[in-house]
Amino acid sequence: MDPKQQSMREALISEKVEDLVINKDDTVSDLVMKLRKMGGFMAPRVARAAEILKEMSSSGATTFLSFTGNVVSTGLRGTLAQLIKKGSFNAIVTTCGALDHDIARSFGAKYACGEFDVDDSMLNELEIHRLGNVFIPLEDYGPLIERLMRAHLPDIMKDRSEISPSELAREFGRRITDDSSILRAAFEKGVPVFVPGIVDGSFGTNLFFYAQTNRLKLDLFKDMNLLLNMVFDSKKTGALIIGGGISKHHVIWWNQFKEGLDYCVYLTTALEYDGSLSGALPKEAISWGKIKPTAKHVAVIGDVTITLPLIASSLL
Repeated sequence: MDPKQQSMREALISEKVEDLVINKDDTVSDLVMKLRKMGGFMAPRVARAAEILKEMSSSGATTFLSFTGNVVSTGLRGTLAQLIKKGSFNAIVTTCGALDHDIARSFGAKYACGEFDVDDSMLNELEIHRLGNVFIPLEDYGPLIERLMRAHLPDIMKDRSEISPSELAREFGRRITDDSSILRAAFEKGVPVFVPGIVDGSFGTNLFFYAQTNRLKLDLFKDMNLLLNMVFDSKKTGALIIGGGISKHHVIWWNQFKEGLDYCVYLTTALEYDGSLSGALPKEAISWGKIKPTAKHVAVIGDVTITLPLIASSLL
């Protein structure tokens, strides 16, 4: 083995795996930092994600929070609202489903703890929707959202005929009093909520139905212009991206026009081997210029209802 190889070898084995010892006085944040030295397998990445997000928050970067609608049906909704209230993020990019769940739960919908392994035909007969292991009564989803939108849209649209998705999100946030609401938290902090797939859900469908008999046009380009200006006006940008799909892609897509994100944390269960955008890791985004080659980034593979509370504890 030549000296160069020897030096490389020593560098690769320089950090010793440490046994995790939990003390009675440890906080959750203390535990997360201890995960850094465990060696395997996703534990060090959880700690690394927390470190990157802390640095991102203190760096002066414009920060994006991206998540999919399914997590808003869970108690993680409250954690996301906390992070927004803390001022951790300057912009949110999400899906129509996130609006559906946040609005429904803000106005009293009963989302219940259920099971994955259940007779779905029986649930259909009982008029209960199943989202993973969350049970949602039929009347607390589509019909409730339709009533709420028909009640509030006339007031929102009374002096206008066009509106952007982020303006709609802000106006509904204004009308919500639930302290755990993502839309309410975003409204209070002045954080825009971008929903590029606005028509793909109950909220969007009801916009379409309302527009058949009332003046209402969606101005999608207004949001695109706002998002583009946020990116170009930033010295640095960073993102916490939860899950995949359109909300993930929208963040990294627009950041490629500023040579990519400077900080990026992915929390996901998707795998890269089918070539999907949802499964693509940060290193693939580097090849597109969506994340800078010099960026600090990490992908934590695991259920976000477990990984995000751990990471958030060190941020909150």
